[in-house]
Amino acid sequence: MEKINSIIWSISTVMLVLSGLYFAFKLDFLHLKLRKLFKVLKKGDKDSSGISPISSLMVSLGACIGVGSLAGIALSIYKGGVGTIFWILLSCIIVAPNSLVENTLAVVYHEKSGKDYLGGPAYYIKKGLGKKKLSYLYASLIIITYIFGFLTIQSNTIAKSLTTIFNIPNIIIGVIVGLLSFLIIFKGIKGISKFSNIFIPAMSLIYLLMTLLVVIKNISLLPSLIINIITSAFNFKALGWGMFSVIIIGVQRGIFSNEAGLGTASIASGSSNTKDAIKQGMISTLGVYFVTFVVCLGTALIILTSNYNPLNYVDVNGIEITRDALSYHLGIVGDILLYICIIAFSFSTIVSGYYYGESNLKFIFKNISPTYILGLKIITCFLLVLGSFISPTFLWNLVDILAGILAIINIYAIFSLRRDIIEEYLVYKRLL
Repeated sequence: MEKINSIIWSISTVMLVLSGLYFAFKLDFLHLKLRKLFKVLKKGDKDSSGISPISSLMVSLGACIGVGSLAGIALSIYKGGVGTIFWILLSCIIVAPNSLVENTLAVVYHEKSGKDYLGGPAYYIKKGLGKKKLSYLYASLIIITYIFGFLTIQSNTIAKSLTTIFNIPNIIIGVIVGLLSFLIIFKGIKGISKFSNIFIPAMSLIYLLMTLLVVIKNISLLPSLIINIITSAFNFKALGWGMFSVIIIGVQRGIFSNEAGLGTASIASGSSNTKDAIKQGMISTLGVYFVTFVVCLGTALIILTSNYNPLNYVDVNGIEITRDALSYHLGIVGDILLYICIIAFSFSTIVSGYYYGESNLKFIFKNISPTYILGLKIITCFLLVLGSFISPTFLWNLVDILAGILAIINIYAIFSLRRDIIEEYLVYKRLL
């Protein structure tokens, strides 16, 4: 699986970077104009259908700020070294235009379904490109990637964390996670968005304060740490595959966390009731920056200012590295705060990720019976139980491969629809 993973991500990395650079120039580097990005947060839509643009951002952040921001970043340092952090940050800036584009397209091609809106890559691939089979392939991969992959990783991480302090079998933890998740996802997108609107800001604030506490405590280490990150990123002694692998791992883990270019966040944007497509793209771009430069970078700083040693770990999930780092900095308080964050981050991903799966199931099967949707919820909860004791190495490899394939399909789609994006951008400029 490692070789397949490397090949797929080598291809997708090139596509993500080239597409990001292309749209950056075509859209006049709109993704870097932070003042304009924040300004659109003040504007609201009065359509009672669907959910608000801000709510859609919270849902997508819920999917992004999962254990990928805790365990995934630790895993990137473990596999690729300190230099991967540089490439995670740089790749975010380069691929952010892809997020702006895919979330814009999600609104352009979304469609009404009862009182809700549905959208995302499957919709703009079918309606924009006219490629029905490819749209069904993407939708099917989303269901497999999230319901069978991402969500089981969340359950696995919760179980692996809690069993270290409580003498409870993994399966019991999995059952509890499954039941709690069912209670949340049972209410559909409106219930999920209400949960996300309260939960996401609260857990983000807790994690931000925790990170600031660690950084302030270790402020004297930051100059040498920054130098180490940069020099490790350009380790010319490892030229060839050695250095290239560091870049790939950095980009891969960065994309895994902020999802820019995968198209997945645009599923939440497609549920937005906004009529201003570019506005939605700009709002979602802020989400990409927040996940990468606040949550992911915060996790990296917590680990790299600790007594981290990669030789101490076997069959790594990643979360054990972050846990040890926080314990080093804050003792028992760090353990408690991390467990709170793990549970909070994992549940946010579970409920948002489930919605991604349900949305794409509705795309494949129009007018699907509520009974089948209930069946998907039950299957999801069963998989959460199963995920509590599956090997984390297998789960990470599977999800990495599927995410790479999603990126390839999505970048092909948004680049093919580049004229639609440019037209939307010209309309946006005329209205300024």
